[in-house]
Amino acid sequence: MPLALIALAIGAFGIGTTEFAPMGLLPDIAGSLHTSIPTAGQLVSGYALGVLIGAPVMTALGTRVARRPMLMLLMGLFVAGNVITALAPVYGLVLGGRLVTSLTHGAFFGIGAVVAAELVAPARRAAAISLMFSGLTLANVVGVPLGTFVGQQLGWRTTFLLIAALGLAGLAGIATLVPRLPRPAGVRLRHETRALRNPQVLLAMGMTVLGFGGVFTAVTYLAPLMTTVAGYPPGAVMWLQVLFGAGMVAGNLLGGRLADRRLMPTLLVALAALAVVLGAFTLTGHTRIGAAVTVALIGALGFTTVPPLQKRIIDTAPAAPTLASAVNIGAFNLGNAIAAALGGLVISAGFGYPAATVVGAAMAAGALLLAVVSVLLDRRSGRTEPTGSREPEPATAALRAPNPDADPSPLGPASA
Repeated sequence: MPLALIALAIGAFGIGTTEFAPMGLLPDIAGSLHTSIPTAGQLVSGYALGVLIGAPVMTALGTRVARRPMLMLLMGLFVAGNVITALAPVYGLVLGGRLVTSLTHGAFFGIGAVVAAELVAPARRAAAISLMFSGLTLANVVGVPLGTFVGQQLGWRTTFLLIAALGLAGLAGIATLVPRLPRPAGVRLRHETRALRNPQVLLAMGMTVLGFGGVFTAVTYLAPLMTTVAGYPPGAVMWLQVLFGAGMVAGNLLGGRLADRRLMPTLLVALAALAVVLGAFTLTGHTRIGAAVTVALIGALGFTTVPPLQKRIIDTAPAAPTLASAVNIGAFNLGNAIAAALGGLVISAGFGYPAATVVGAAMAAGALLLAVVSVLLDRRSGRTEPTGSREPEPATAALRAPNPDADPSPLGPASA
């Protein structure tokens, strides 16, 4: 795998860390800014809203910029947003810094996934995407818990300054390791938006919303599920989060490898198993060991779907994958928001915390149904396995042979 993927993974690690860093520091942030904890919690929900808006907008604005300088620009904006968050004296400016940071999230992962796929042979593209996303999964194992510890010991502002330093490391890595990619012929913003009308693209995004949304029902209510149902002490929740993150890391890498062999079978099996495991929590969640194993499996199965879903988006929009890939990142956040809301409704209705995972199981089952429809459409059109069979796209081929016609300027009119 090219070293450029490590640079992308560093950027992904920083973004994954900053997304959830406030969750463990809400009391510290609220006390420092003289506001309530629910108000401080808007630093998380506001970030998610910024991702939904920023993914298509930033990607659309970058359609006239080459991919490497666009990734560098996004990392620079990421650094600036975290510095604003760390140094802002009042809550409004802290929230503003979070919104600036969130604008980079969807576009970075969307464009980065396309770049990762172009850096390797077609048969290894899902594995390359999973390597980039390993930065995001490792953030949940290492970055977020470490950020919480540093913030509690040295102040929450220190955490965001360190995250900004991670962004600088990612920026330097992208500048030095990611090659200049020639402009894919004929790609324009109107081609990118047209790709969103493809039924297979819409089905893949629906799988993302429902499938990963099912995972987030467990993540959102992990603390009360573990303490009130499984009987863990509050101090054990952090280690259960690490266990969940470890499952994510393993699932992400496994999903990348399997998807390069058989993409849709990987999705079908992972979504079916995820629905079963989420539904089974009503039985397994009443013992500590059963709950811990279930949490790890939810993380693993949930992230087994991520590389194949991103590659599915790229495969179904081969002429203009960038916007579709970025919007799919926004779909993950949309699924998170829907899952948290639906889980809250059933809990408030008196059905108990395990009912949230039943909602998650229903969402995963819905994603499985969409995957079956997608496979049937493939067979109807004569495409039984769309992965690993296409010839390298123009940008990929250009990386393997000199291209005298490529624009040498990093800020030339190359398309994202």
